[in-house]
Amino acid sequence: MRALTWQGVNTLAVETVDDPRILNPRDAIVRVTASVSCGSDLHLVGGYIPTMRSGDILGHEFLGEIVEVGSEVRDRKVGDRVVVNSFIACGQCWYCQQGKTSLCDNTNTAPGLNDALFGATLGGCFGFGYTTGGYAGSHAEYVRVPFIDVGSFVVPEGVTDEQAVFVSDAVPTGWMGAFEGGVKPGDVVAVWGAGGVGQMAARSAMLLGASRVVVIDRIPERLAQVRDVIGAETINYEEVDLQPELRELTGGRGADVAIEAVGLEAHSPGIDGVYDKLKSNLRLQTDRPTAVRQALYGARKGGSVFVLGVYGGFVDTFPLGAMMNKGLTVRGSQQNGHQYIPMLLERVQRGEIRTDHLATHTMSLEDAPHGYDIFKNKEDGCVRALFIP
Repeated sequence: MRALTWQGVNTLAVETVDDPRILNPRDAIVRVTASVSCGSDLHLVGGYIPTMRSGDILGHEFLGEIVEVGSEVRDRKVGDRVVVNSFIACGQCWYCQQGKTSLCDNTNTAPGLNDALFGATLGGCFGFGYTTGGYAGSHAEYVRVPFIDVGSFVVPEGVTDEQAVFVSDAVPTGWMGAFEGGVKPGDVVAVWGAGGVGQMAARSAMLLGASRVVVIDRIPERLAQVRDVIGAETINYEEVDLQPELRELTGGRGADVAIEAVGLEAHSPGIDGVYDKLKSNLRLQTDRPTAVRQALYGARKGGSVFVLGVYGGFVDTFPLGAMMNKGLTVRGSQQNGHQYIPMLLERVQRGEIRTDHLATHTMSLEDAPHGYDIFKNKEDGCVRALFIP
């Protein structure tokens, strides 16, 4: 089969690789019909998460048709059109039973790699290197899906591939940030990042009853989508002094809930951004925490901060004093979307959540290196690149 593979830092290629096969009785093989680029993939492409090996298949956000099932698969059958959660969960361990499926005890095949960085083992994830099990990714013609009964969800009639594919990751991630961040009716919510996850976090906050939602970014076409499709307010942080502007919009208090949806390659036009980029380029810190800092400063006293952006290790200049003295509740997580995806698919079906606008560029799998190039460099108005094998 054909697949998009990582060849080295900032080097991708579409190659012919072995077809996946059933390895365990609860596996299935899914023929991919759509897969999309994600901002967290760029951390892998750029070498910031150092467990990729040459030839690894990228991608984790996808849907497709089941073409083969293992002997113990009970709830799915050949021919089902399913969206697949990006994290792999067994459904039976203590963490899965608590709804924390990204922390599954049984799906990471390389557990020791997490212990030094995090003090614990994360769950498995498609196409995200050996810190999450080394599973082949979704930018391919076929994918082996472990625990298919747990991690796949039948797509309702009337929901297109272009709509459903984002319910694999971006939509549940955004919903989790708003819901588990504690958004309540009447809250004022600030979201850092106007990519797919940030837009879905903003829309989720609105559905949860927020009275005002503002999204912070610098890319004009993404901010335009926030205003025109999501219906939230925007701040371009390159055009205004961010913190005073945010205070003005929130009646002088700050946001009740601040959601960070940027991640470890955050940009900043100020001296702090120069400092962070220099230290990360010299590998003196692994991540650039610019957006996290801004969220901590932008939240009101006693407010909530939820970190959705992917971070891989250690940061400098973290405002611990602001977190403690302001009485903030700070949480973060990879997405635990298994519990939310059925409800979110219904909301997409009813038109309450719109996702198809995120796929600004649709192309064949053979053109995926170009898709990632324009996605990484934010060229031609690319918000997400959608690949059709």
